[in-house]
Amino acid sequence: MNHGQGWVARLNQLVPLLFLIVHSRPASFRRILLFQILLLSVPILLIGQYTTLRKARTSLLETARQNLISSAMRKSDSLTLGLESLQSSILVLTQTTALQTGTVAEASSTLTSLSRSLPFQLDCVQLLAVETNTAIINTCNQPQLLKTAPDWPQSAAANPATDFHLTAVPTANLGKASDHEAHLTMAIAAPVYTPAGRLRYTLSLQAQLTQVQNAAPRSLVGYTVVIDDAGQILVHPDSSQQGKNIRQLQDANRLNSIVSNVRAGNSEALHLFNFDTSSDEWIAGYSGLEITVAPGDRRLWTVLAVTPLDHSLQALKDIRQILLVLTVGLLIANALLALYMARRLSLPIENLSFHAQKIQDLSQIKQAPQEFKIRELDHLSQVLTCMMKRLEERAQELHHAWQDAQLANQLKSEFLANTSHELRTPLNAIIGCIRLVRDGCCDDRAEELEFLNRADQAAIHLLKIINDILDIAKIESGTLALALEPIELGAIIQEVVELQTLQIQQKGLSLMAPTLSQPVWINGDRNKLKQVLLNILYNAIKFTEEGTISVQVNYLSSPAIAAAPEPVKTDATDTDFESRPTHVMLTIQDTGIGIDPSNQKKLFRPFVMVDGSTTRRFEGTGLGLAISKNLVELMNGSITLMSEGVGRGTSVQITLPLLVDSEILYALQGSQSPQAAEVKTASPHSVP
Repeated sequence: MNHGQGWVARLNQLVPLLFLIVHSRPASFRRILLFQILLLSVPILLIGQYTTLRKARTSLLETARQNLISSAMRKSDSLTLGLESLQSSILVLTQTTALQTGTVAEASSTLTSLSRSLPFQLDCVQLLAVETNTAIINTCNQPQLLKTAPDWPQSAAANPATDFHLTAVPTANLGKASDHEAHLTMAIAAPVYTPAGRLRYTLSLQAQLTQVQNAAPRSLVGYTVVIDDAGQILVHPDSSQQGKNIRQLQDANRLNSIVSNVRAGNSEALHLFNFDTSSDEWIAGYSGLEITVAPGDRRLWTVLAVTPLDHSLQALKDIRQILLVLTVGLLIANALLALYMARRLSLPIENLSFHAQKIQDLSQIKQAPQEFKIRELDHLSQVLTCMMKRLEERAQELHHAWQDAQLANQLKSEFLANTSHELRTPLNAIIGCIRLVRDGCCDDRAEELEFLNRADQAAIHLLKIINDILDIAKIESGTLALALEPIELGAIIQEVVELQTLQIQQKGLSLMAPTLSQPVWINGDRNKLKQVLLNILYNAIKFTEEGTISVQVNYLSSPAIAAAPEPVKTDATDTDFESRPTHVMLTIQDTGIGIDPSNQKKLFRPFVMVDGSTTRRFEGTGLGLAISKNLVELMNGSITLMSEGVGRGTSVQITLPLLVDSEILYALQGSQSPQAAEVKTASPHSVP
C-alpha cells in the first residue's frame, strides 16, 4: 500500500469516530450526505494530487536521464574534436622549417606565433634537444613535461611523420574549474626530424580542453567527469578528487558498473549516492570516449554528465504549487456543490418518509407523492406503494419458508440420530473384540485372530461411514473436485464385480455381469466411478435375500432415451451419424425388496432415508445414493432409480457420454486409441 492509499484508509477509519464525537444521536440524511460527499471527495482529490506528483516526478526523472545521456555524448564528441585538434596542431608544428632547420630564436618565434591561433588553451611549450637532452625552450614549471620520454627512432625513415605520444595530466594544482567550465589537461609530445631525416628535437605541449558544464537548477548539462581506462579520475567538479582512482571513492561499485557498461558499448544513466557532499543523490549520464594516445594505441575513457537529483526535480516544486492551488479551489467548489446536492436530495426523501409515517395499516395505503423531478425518486415512490401491497404476500412466503426450514431441521435430526446409531454399532464391536483379546478371554491364537478380524471389519465399516459423511460435506460446500481422464468402463466393471464376488457367494445370489467385446471409453474419474458402482452393487446385494443381480451395458444414440433404453442398431456404419452411439448406459438390477414409488425420488437427496423396517433391518447412513448422484453428474452423466414397488426389485441406471476416437487420441497423448466398438447390447454372463 502506498502513502496515498494508507492515508485514505486512515481517514475512512476516522469517519465513524468523527460521527460519534459530533453527534450524540443519529444524524439526518442531509448531514450524512454532506459529510460523505466531503469525506469521499477530499481523499480522491488528495490521491489525484499524489498520483499526479508521482507521475510528474517519474517523467522529470526520465527526461533528466535522457538529457544527461545526450549531454555525456556531446561532451565525449567535444573532447574527441579537441584531442584530434591537439594531435593535428603538434604534427603541423613538427613540420615547420623553423623547428627542422632554424635557430632557437626562430623556433621560439614560430611556436609563439602559432600557439596564439590554436583552438584550445595552451598552458606551456617545451622543446628538448635530443643530443644534449636539455630544454632549449621551456615555458613549463618542470624540467621535463613528460615523466617518461618517448623512445623516438633516430631516423625519420624508420618512423612516419605522424608519430606522437598523448597523456593526461590529472593534477589538482592547475586551478579549479568554474561552475560553467571544466578543463581536461593533456600533454602531447612529438619528434622533430631534419629534412635529412635525423631526429633533432622532442616537442611537448600541455593544453587544456575546455568543457561547458552547468549543474544549476533546471539545467540538464551537468558537471563533467572524465575517467581514463585505468579508473583514474581526470576531471571532477571537486578538484581534490582529481588524480584518484575510482576504487578509492565511496561510490566505487556504481562507478565500476558505469565503466563496465561503457566497455560494453552502452550509454545509459545511473544514480550515484556518495558522489559529493553537496547533495545526497546524483544522476549521471555516461558515454564512451575513444582516444588515440599513440599511433596504433587506442584507449577507451568514460565521460559522465552529473547533476544533483534536486536540480533535476526543480520543476516539481512549481507543479506542486499549482496542484495545491487547484486542490484548494476544487475543495471550495466541492463544498458548495455538496451543500446544494444534500438539500436537493434530502427534501424528496423527507417527504417520502413523512408519507410512510402516516400509514398505520394496509387499509390506509395511498399513492405516494411523485412530483420530485428526479426519475429515481419518482420510481422510489412507485416502488414504495407496490411494496406495501406485497407485504402480506411476503409474510405468507416467509411462513412457508419457516415451515420448510423446520422440515429440513427435522430431516437432519433424523439423519444425525441414525448416523449416531450406525457409528455406535461398529465402535461397540471394535471395543468388545479388542477388550476380549486384551483381557485374555480367548482360548487360542485362532480365536484371537477371529476377534481381531471382526474388529478390523467393523473399523473398515466405520471408515466407510465417515468417508460418506465427508464426501457429502464436500459436495454441499462445492469443494469436491474430480480428475477427469479417459477410462475404460469394462475394466472398472470387472474390478467392482471381483470385489463383490465373495459377498455374493456368501448370500447365495447369482450375478449376471457383461462381457464386452470392445473397449468402452468414457471421460471420468476412475476412483470416483468405481466408488459409485461399488455403492450401487453393494446396495443391490444388501437388499436382496435371494435371486439374481444383473449388470447390463447398453449403447445409446442420445441421452434423451435413457429412461427407456433401446440398443443402437448393430448394422450402423461410421458414416451414419445419427445411428452412432453417443452414450453408454449401465444398468444394475436386483430382485430384492424393492421401493415404494412414492419414496423413490427422496433417496437421492442427502439427509433423507426411507422410514420403516428397512432402516431397522439394514445398516447404512443413506448417503450412498446422494453421493453417487453428485459424482455421476460431475462426470456429465445421469443416474436414475426405478422400482415397480415393494418386493418387486430395483433397477439403477447410470448414463455416461462416450468418447469419440479423436478425443481419446488427444487425451492419451498419441497412444493407440481403441477401435470403435460395434454398436450392440452387451450380453451378460452368470457368476454363481
